[in-house]
Amino acid sequence: MKDSLVQQCLDILKRDDIKNELNLLSSSVINYILHEIQPFVIIFIIFILTMFIMNLSIIIMLVLLLRNKQTITKIF
Repeated sequence: MKDSLVQQCLDILKRDDIKNELNLLSSSVINYILHEIQPFVIIFIIFILTMFIMNLSIIIMLVLLLRNKQTITKIF
């Protein structure tokens, strides 16, 4: 009984019209999910870019400070 039910389900899923319907359903669900999470993705990208700029500025300031410190120690 169990095997026949599984086999029937597999036979139904092999049909082209069922494949097309499942494809349409899955694409609409994926589009909806992507539409809903798009603002969060944009916010995340902005956050990452901001963090990159901040880290880059800190590294530049550190390099300038160390370079300046070396010139000061050479004078004295």
